[in-house]
Amino acid sequence: MIDGRLSENGAATEAPAPRREPVQKRSRERYERMLEAAKELITQGGSDAMKMSDIAARAGVPIGSLYQFFPDKASIVRVLAERTHAESRQCIEDGLAGAQEMMALRNSFADLIDEYYAIFLAEPVMRDIWGAMQTDKSLAALELAESRRNGALLAEAIMTLKPDADAETVSTSAFLIMHLGEATMRMALQMPPDEGRAIVDGFKRMADRELSAL
Repeated sequence: MIDGRLSENGAATEAPAPRREPVQKRSRERYERMLEAAKELITQGGSDAMKMSDIAARAGVPIGSLYQFFPDKASIVRVLAERTHAESRQCIEDGLAGAQEMMALRNSFADLIDEYYAIFLAEPVMRDIWGAMQTDKSLAALELAESRRNGALLAEAIMTLKPDADAETVSTSAFLIMHLGEATMRMALQMPPDEGRAIVDGFKRMADRELSAL
């Protein structure tokens, strides 16, 4: 686990943010080297085996410089996860934009699922970052928040096309679709390629039935 944190009542607390993000070019380049080094180490051995000293050594920076920006490993994984989330959100926004009727939106959503799956197959580090988030309660909260944001994007697109639909029902369905989509990807990526593809296609059919019923 990456420095899992619990509040006094046992609830997960949010992973710490980086101490600061650099502004000057030289510091920014060093910051990016640290993140790139962390990605390489996660890919090679997973997040559990990654050490702050290893990140500093691979990035070619003093350990003190690393701690200037990141208090611990969880804060590094958080930054990597947030960057992945931002890219995913942009992909969703672009994919859903311009749909003029529900059938077009349903087709666009199905295409998004295929694109998302292909990205994770092609980028092992994204899978490893995702896995790191699942083993740390403070980071898992980020995934839930991201599912809500993505669900809101889908709900907004639906309500634009179906303004008379029940907003609460649409919001709940969109959130569930997005969150279950994340779970589907995790499952599919653990399976042999043929079975993983079948699982993704099964989710697409389930999601399409839900979208068609709204």
